Amino acid sequence: MKEVVAGIDIGGTNTVIGILDRAGNTLGEETISTRDFPDALEYAQALCAKIRMLLGFLQEEVELKGVGIGAPNGNFYSGSIEQAPNLLWKGTVPLARWIEAEMQVPCVLTNDANAAALGEMLFGAARGMKHFVLITIGTGLGSGIVVDGKLIYGHDGFAGEIGHALVRPGGRICTCGRRGCLETYVSARGIRETLGEMLIESSQESQLATIPLRELTVKDIHQAADRGDQVAIRTLAETGNILGEKLADSVNYTSPEAFIITGGIAHAGELLFGPCRASLEHHLLNIYRGKVKLMASELIERNAGLMGAAALIWEELAKVNL
Repeated sequence: MKEVVAGIDIGGTNTVIGILDRAGNTLGEETISTRDFPDALEYAQALCAKIRMLLGFLQEEVELKGVGIGAPNGNFYSGSIEQAPNLLWKGTVPLARWIEAEMQVPCVLTNDANAAALGEMLFGAARGMKHFVLITIGTGLGSGIVVDGKLIYGHDGFAGEIGHALVRPGGRICTCGRRGCLETYVSARGIRETLGEMLIESSQESQLATIPLRELTVKDIHQAADRGDQVAIRTLAETGNILGEKLADSVNYTSPEAFIITGGIAHAGELLFGPCRASLEHHLLNIYRGKVKLMASELIERNAGLMGAAALIWEELAKVNL
């Protein structure tokens, strides 16, 4: 009988649930809207129902060994989502405990970016690396920091919040309540806001000016840039500049071999990576220059978050030889 796990990638907008084997192959996948469940317990029950449904669809006999979850503000130590600014649920949500009780298999939860970093290390661009930082750019900006081949959780389980490092003190209001966090400039919302400012300030015409700002996606912006839209190109360049600036600061703490970027914005390629790489190099201390790679995830088309959640539970099961 084939052994499988369920991986759950929780985003501020959507949640992806998948069944994966030990090689990281996705055998079945479903998506639900995170925002459709204002009650966290009902959400947990919906997740379990989807896992059972996916298992029922499989054409071969399988054994569910466990469930791995990547979530915003996920605490590895407690298995809870705690005070997540981009989710509807407030306070502490003991999601791993609920799912473990319902499914009767081990369940492990961590920050979504930490999970994605594990997935990248096992299945993607970070294979063979022991020192790297995974940056996830979506509704918000998360980071998973790996040192000596191990994820850094910190004493309370919340290490790795580069998205809430201040990049412009007194700047844009963040969902965390502060102003000027990196996430307010480098995230889907932040990139849209930058574009809006560019449209107001620029004398150049843009094909994006006819689309309501709230309806614009990161994909719209990088596709317009690919077609030569100068306002879109400048928006991506400014985003890359700001990201590179703050990544340079984080090099001082862990001296990573590489930064790996995942999320839809990574499809922008060198329109984002070129300015980001130049900014990173410019702001680095001399001793680090020329040593840190900037790379796109190899799992963008395969859902790094989902594979990371699966990698998380496989890793934990290996510790207890299950």
